[in-house]
Amino acid sequence: MAPLLLSLNLKWRPLNLKATATATNKVTEVPLPEKIRNSRILVLGGTGRVGGSTAIALSNFCPDLQILVAGRNREKGEALTAKLGGNAEFVRVDIDDVNSLETALKRKLCRSRNSCCWSLPMRRKVYVLEAAINTKTAYIDVCDDTNYAWRAKSLMKRASDANVPAIITTGIDPGVSNVMAAELVRAANESKDKPEKLGFYSYTAGTGGAGPTLLATTLLLLGEEVVVYNKGEKIRMKPYSAMLNIDFGNGIGKRDVYLMNLPQVRSAHQILRVPTVSARFGTAPFFWNWGMESLTTLVTPEFLRDRNRVQSLVQLFGPFVRALDGITGERVSMRVDLECASGRHTVGVFSHERLSVSVGISTAAFALAVLEGSTQPGVWFPEEPQGIPIEAREALLERASQGTFNFVMNRSPWRV
Repeated sequence: MAPLLLSLNLKWRPLNLKATATATNKVTEVPLPEKIRNSRILVLGGTGRVGGSTAIALSNFCPDLQILVAGRNREKGEALTAKLGGNAEFVRVDIDDVNSLETALKRKLCRSRNSCCWSLPMRRKVYVLEAAINTKTAYIDVCDDTNYAWRAKSLMKRASDANVPAIITTGIDPGVSNVMAAELVRAANESKDKPEKLGFYSYTAGTGGAGPTLLATTLLLLGEEVVVYNKGEKIRMKPYSAMLNIDFGNGIGKRDVYLMNLPQVRSAHQILRVPTVSARFGTAPFFWNWGMESLTTLVTPEFLRDRNRVQSLVQLFGPFVRALDGITGERVSMRVDLECASGRHTVGVFSHERLSVSVGISTAAFALAVLEGSTQPGVWFPEEPQGIPIEAREALLERASQGTFNFVMNRSPWRV
């Protein structure tokens, strides 16, 4: 198998899983085949909250993995590697410097037959994926930007020709939510039913503990028109509009959610062939929703698409956001709804006490799937069977849901 860069045969049966474990960093160790047990994984952005959480989850899943924490801040990186133990090492990498990135890949990864790279793109160009292809390093990333995701998807032929497997938009939402949707659709197809409407809903208390990072990402998304599909027709709508009140089940309850432009809408529509698809997001306390809804009216889209201006807003509100996060906590929940022609309505729900921990565990689950050889060469979304094969989905969801306080699949809405 090609090396792997983190930038982060069973008969199928409908899943009906429920997780009740307390939220924790601890996960059940995963027995890996001998040939990949000592694989190397380069975690780009490893000194950040999500990257660090991913490195911890990987170490807990597989203590034998050699984890390379890559970033600019040596102090933070070495502090993390000290916690991870002897199999971890800090590597100073500036991902804005292509030479720095490729040097790290060539020197650190290509000595090992099996390795992986994880990246948190944050709306950057796709040169991280390009570097992974150039060095024949398998790749996954965490990304919620639609344009970035499809630019990465355009490298399909290059990745395939280089025999490099890559999965884009991993994590929880998008990521695990895509796999949940794929399983709901598969269950409907197995029952000879016709999927007609797919809804992605997500909720985060405050910024989920991610602070300025999630705030910046959300503000940038407010500058984008929302793409939804209605009976096969592509429709553009105002961001943070068309509010719905959705029940996320035990521990979360009913929350208001609003339209957002997220990549799983287009990928699910095209790959799962569901004619009506949309995605919505909401947060707490309630006045954050009001504030973001107001921004879409009071501030021009051009302002919200300007990274420098958005960063100024984040710096202005940052101290208040961090203080509020200490009160709201960082619970996260996703709900995926599928409605079929027969009137059948099934849902999946995924809820965790801590967003950062949950993203790390979920991203690590995708990395393990790639290391195990499930992913074909090419660039894939999580719901594509060439990325996560149908027979590997249940194992991925079981791993990703560790630590959740509520995880159910293929349930009727009233049973969540």
